[in-house]
Amino acid sequence: MDGNLDNLKRLLESIKTIGFWDRLFGWRKINNQLMDAAADLQKLVSNNDNLKAGLYNLEAVNNGLNKDLAIKIELLIKNNAEVERLHSTAQTLNSTISGFTADLSAAKENIKGQEAQINQLYTDNALLTEKNSQLHAENKRLTENAGTNTQTISALAQRKNEIEIELAEIKKDIQNVQLELSEVKKQNIQLSSDEAFRQQHHSSSLASLTKIQDQIQTERSREIEERNSKAIEHIRQLKETWNRHQDSAKNSIKSICQKHTVQYIEKVPFKGEPDNTLLICDEYIVFDAKSPGSDDLSNFPNYLKDQAEKAKKYAKQEFVKSDIFFVVPANTLDFLNTFVYRHGDHNVYVISVDALEPVVLALKKIEEYEFAEQLSPEDRENICRVLGRFAHLSKRRIQVDSFFAKQFIELAYKCETDLPKDILDSVIEFEKAEKLNPPQEKRVKSIPIAELESEHKKIKQEAESKGILMEDENIFTSINELPLYKK
Repeated sequence: MDGNLDNLKRLLESIKTIGFWDRLFGWRKINNQLMDAAADLQKLVSNNDNLKAGLYNLEAVNNGLNKDLAIKIELLIKNNAEVERLHSTAQTLNSTISGFTADLSAAKENIKGQEAQINQLYTDNALLTEKNSQLHAENKRLTENAGTNTQTISALAQRKNEIEIELAEIKKDIQNVQLELSEVKKQNIQLSSDEAFRQQHHSSSLASLTKIQDQIQTERSREIEERNSKAIEHIRQLKETWNRHQDSAKNSIKSICQKHTVQYIEKVPFKGEPDNTLLICDEYIVFDAKSPGSDDLSNFPNYLKDQAEKAKKYAKQEFVKSDIFFVVPANTLDFLNTFVYRHGDHNVYVISVDALEPVVLALKKIEEYEFAEQLSPEDRENICRVLGRFAHLSKRRIQVDSFFAKQFIELAYKCETDLPKDILDSVIEFEKAEKLNPPQEKRVKSIPIAELESEHKKIKQEAESKGILMEDENIFTSINELPLYKK
């Protein structure tokens, strides 16, 4: 039985001697001591339950002993009654034997008298002889009965001795049971007194611990309320900061423009209403202020991604730079993983208010030089050659695709007009069952040139294996002979 309550005593002593600074910074120690004290209290409750279980077991043993004692007493009473009955039977047999002995003596006296009268009653000798024989037979029978009765009496005496021995053992068992019962009663009284003392001590300890727990819970609730109020105030200030973010970003951009002589456009000449627009090197650069709508920042990255896709409306405008900047609050940068959103025709960069001045200075640096003049004549010629080739191939592809599209449309009309109706219906059914899925385009995945060349070689080999001519030089010559522009 573990009665160690040092942790509970230590907790009570710590709470009695706790100071102001310990209440502010030492609650972790008090919390640990409270957990240890709760463990001691649990041990005390467990010991109490064990004592109750032991008391119940002792009561069960006491009840069993009482039942055994009652059974032994009842058996003793039965044995006493049996002994009394055997005594009475023995007395009855003794009286019967005495009667038989008296009869035997009388018979013997009669024989003696008859023998004395033999001489006088000689004439009745035969009758007397017969009677004498009968008396001898009766005497023999009585003698046998006396022997049988003697054996019965000896057996009864032996049984009486055995019963007396059993009675002595039973009395000894009863004495032992009585001694054990007295010991059990003493232990029961001692355990009852100990249990009453423990219950009283447990009630007082539980009352004091409940009081301490209520006090700690009250102080803890007050701390939690203060912490929640501070958190709510912090969230409210964040919301106010986010609500003022658009005006703050606008004022910062205007101040930077005034400081570095950058033209700030109040009303843009193109479609849309961006928050802030700068004119640098004859290009309109959009700075859009973005802030979260609530204190939950988990959806803010998805919001920026969606807005980055919608920023295409500015990038497709004439004289608008394809690089668009989203200005976000500085305290939201920790929740972002992506700061550059690249799209096919525009890029979106996520920056904070603190990064506005370096970004504006970097953009203003473009005005200090003209890119084309710094290129060598060979570089400019190569660039023009590549762009011209791209333009020519694109226009040729449009021309060829238009030709084949016209041919396919005419072939579709011929199918509807020239094919028999039953065959046409079957063709339409097969057409409905067909499905063409071109490769899906993904922004993150680029299209390698080596992969395109490999696919082109495979197509060319399959075509040549089926007898289709794939002479590139002849095809290039034939295509180039087609007029591309009107004369």
